[in-house]
Amino acid sequence: MVRADPRTGKLIRTAVSSNASSKPVVTTKPSPAISTLVEDAARTNNVDPLLVHSVIQVESNYNQYAVSPVGAEGLMQLMPETARMLGVNNSFDAKENIEAGVRYLKSLQDQFKDDRLALAAYNAGPNAVQRYRWVPPFKETQKYVEDVGKRYGEARKAEAVQKSKSLPTPPIPDGQMMAAQEERHPKLEQFVDQDGRLHLKTAQ
Repeated sequence: MVRADPRTGKLIRTAVSSNASSKPVVTTKPSPAISTLVEDAARTNNVDPLLVHSVIQVESNYNQYAVSPVGAEGLMQLMPETARMLGVNNSFDAKENIEAGVRYLKSLQDQFKDDRLALAAYNAGPNAVQRYRWVPPFKETQKYVEDVGKRYGEARKAEAVQKSKSLPTPPIPDGQMMAAQEERHPKLEQFVDQDGRLHLKTAQ
């Protein structure tokens, strides 16, 4: 739930308890503008845009004004100190947030050489990953890596299916085409009998 803080006017995201967590999360589709920002930042930093979308889905579900209980902000949920380190002036600016978040994700990929560890470091910090030399044994981080990985896998499968549907049908060589036509339409022979009548018969 996102609400405005009456004291500061800042938008605050809070988790709703009770049985709401048992309901399936409906993923909001990105606007064309957000999709373009993701594509541009991903291409610039050589990161798969599907992975970036998966991170944003889990982090903020495309709410550019989201604020977590610990203070992470914007689409890619940048912590204020991380945002400052990345030169971000306004974490709620979609362009700044995405460009910085993707740049940070790329640096973690380069550092750990494994997307799972990069995602774990994105959630728990690189020091935690270095300390445990694997995904840290934190329930939140493990669930985060699992959730992003699941969405990423589903997105890649969907993309593969879409690409296969859009592939053009290969042309049939002329020889095969003629043979197929002849098979469907057998040759006919004609002859005239002794009474001058024309007859047709299927060629053997």
